[in-house]
Amino acid sequence: MFGRFRYLDDIFYGEVNNGIVTSHDGDGKTYELDELETLPPSSPTKIVCIGLNYHDHAAEFGLQVPDEPILFIKPPSSILGHEGRILYPRSSQRVDYEAELAVIIGKKCKSIKYDRAYDVIAGFTCFNDVTARDLQRKDGQWTRAKSFDTFAPVGPFIIPAAKFDPDNASIKARVNGQTRQDSNTSNLIFDVPYLIEFISGIMTLEVGDIIATGTPPGVGELHPGDTVEIEIEGIGTLRNEVV
Repeated sequence: MFGRFRYLDDIFYGEVNNGIVTSHDGDGKTYELDELETLPPSSPTKIVCIGLNYHDHAAEFGLQVPDEPILFIKPPSSILGHEGRILYPRSSQRVDYEAELAVIIGKKCKSIKYDRAYDVIAGFTCFNDVTARDLQRKDGQWTRAKSFDTFAPVGPFIIPAAKFDPDNASIKARVNGQTRQDSNTSNLIFDVPYLIEFISGIMTLEVGDIIATGTPPGVGELHPGDTVEIEIEGIGTLRNEVV
């Protein structure tokens, strides 16, 4: 797995192995993981998110499975790294967590066919689609509710596409150590290659762009002081405190 880090004023990508980070800069430098700041693992031009993309989530609310993916976008300014703090906005009285599998795009692409999707994937990581639920309901559309600074926690690290099976991985959300979401990516309605074909048919995807693939059942409320964790089997755990 690999990630993006800061050491003093130096920002770099590095390979993570047993708590040791080896720089990708070609200088062979190594660091202890705990002496580095873990940054968001990519710098996207956009974060493309999918609504209602788990069969068990649709069943939870008695909703019909959509015929096509439901898309919305979070701005790059909403991104937050592992152990960063989610800022609870004063304009909201209800902020929710949403555990998601994220796809990191590795090549600029447009109109990619289903069977070529893996050619453009750098890897996978954890994502939390933090949402001001009361504002989402009030506005009738999702931009304000999804776009606050710190509302797109992602990380901690990227698992290369060749080393991860997105069709069968446990996905969980915990709040203060209590499990709130517990499902499997086998419940995805639209799988990763389908999403890449669909989205790239609409817009050009740039290197570092993120596709957040939707959340399973069990979405719920966060409060200041909470610690929320998103854990995906084979990837790791993304952890953030709400303040």
